[in-house]
Amino acid sequence: MTELIDTRTPEPKRFIPGATGDWEVIIGLEVHAQVSSNSKLFSGASTEFGAEANSNVSLVDAAMPGMLPVINEECVAQAVRTGLGLKAEINLRSVFDRKNYFYPDLPQGYQISQFKDPIVGEGVVKIAVGPDKQGNFEEVEIGVERLHLEQDAGKSMHDQHPTMSFVDLNRTGIALMEIVSRPDMRSSDEAKAFVTKLRTILRYLGTCDGNMEQGSMRADVNVSVRKPGGEFGTRCEIKNVNSIRFVGQAIEAEARRQIAVIEDGGTISQETRLYDPAKGETRSMRSKEDAHDYRYFPDPDLLPLEFSREYVDELAKDLPELPDEKLERVRKDMGLSAYDASILVSEKSIADYYEKTAKGRDGKLAANWVINNLLGKLKEEGHNIKEAPVSPDQIGGIIDLIKANTISGQIAKDLFEIVWAQGGDPAAIVEERGMKQVTDTGAIETAVDEIISANPDKVAEVKEKPKMAGWFVGQVMKATGGKASPQVVNQLVREKLGL
Repeated sequence: MTELIDTRTPEPKRFIPGATGDWEVIIGLEVHAQVSSNSKLFSGASTEFGAEANSNVSLVDAAMPGMLPVINEECVAQAVRTGLGLKAEINLRSVFDRKNYFYPDLPQGYQISQFKDPIVGEGVVKIAVGPDKQGNFEEVEIGVERLHLEQDAGKSMHDQHPTMSFVDLNRTGIALMEIVSRPDMRSSDEAKAFVTKLRTILRYLGTCDGNMEQGSMRADVNVSVRKPGGEFGTRCEIKNVNSIRFVGQAIEAEARRQIAVIEDGGTISQETRLYDPAKGETRSMRSKEDAHDYRYFPDPDLLPLEFSREYVDELAKDLPELPDEKLERVRKDMGLSAYDASILVSEKSIADYYEKTAKGRDGKLAANWVINNLLGKLKEEGHNIKEAPVSPDQIGGIIDLIKANTISGQIAKDLFEIVWAQGGDPAAIVEERGMKQVTDTGAIETAVDEIISANPDKVAEVKEKPKMAGWFVGQVMKATGGKASPQVVNQLVREKLGL
């Protein structure tokens, strides 16, 4: 947050109550996203996650004397792709700087980053917050101030020895994109929606895997509070928040802390803090540094980074369809609600699964099966869609059987459970197990007559309460083992009861 400008419109509607009235929280994020590439930003060392400690370290990464950085073109291309995905300005000339500070896991004693001249300028991320009780979403535009490339640092490990800390340099030198938002967010829900949407965009682009649990994407959260419409307050930065849920919790905890300090007559000091999920609170880490504290200067070992507009245009031609465009297309082509479409495009893997399932089929029915049956089952068992034991073709086969009136909705659910547990072709399973629904009107009529004949009291009751017809339908379905066509049963029951 180098400059605090209130670009948010319209006026925010959410406030935090305090002892002296309502307060408004101002939130800006600095998201660090590891670039998806096989090698590091300035060396040929591997970026593989989970390798043995200090096994993916080149002489450049270890800052051995005389070693010079050589830029990785793929990392540059990935940053440009990300900038295009954020609808941002791409700067054809940018400069790498040395950001000087000492830390045990920073072998050089400085980080190669970008300061005044980043590779990507201003952009925008559109988020949807909700749904509310009426099922509506609030659409908000969050400004992106910049995206710059930099090296990641190593990792200090304090739990390996009782008296010493160890350092793993595997992560040192991996390319990071630091994506800096404007202070446009006004609630923890908006911040969580921003990180979620940003991660979705990066995954669609293939520029970062977004695995926050592995540290390949993490957020520094800037929080301040003010009276509604007043001047910006002093902000505090919460470092290295590694889950979307913790982003929301950290904002809530820090906002409450700042409000309590101010209402108690104190002042907020600009500082860097850490969030403790176990205690649900933030704690001071160090006083907040300003840019001059880092003594930035252009890196003498690296020339300015320059490329042509044609280079950018070539990258733009190969960009995949992004979440906002895909959402509008599936809504239009498949006739889906905004809510259903938002779920289906929330992850590229889900969107790909849905589109394979829906190809040549009823889009709404396919959406219902993917959202309610497939995703519901995956959530219940704690899996993601890449681990689904049922393929798009198999769910598509179940849908085909429903549309052909071969099976009923209830049989379809039973069939889904069989395919989930055992695999196989749905049509073959239906044939082998005799699961076809009964559409023979004569056989169903016999079952209806038997239920009506056995329940004269219910027949008398249904004359006054027509909704009781549903009871007869249920009994007939039960008597036929769920195989009778619900439509035929419903029609015959109403005819026999004179409804």
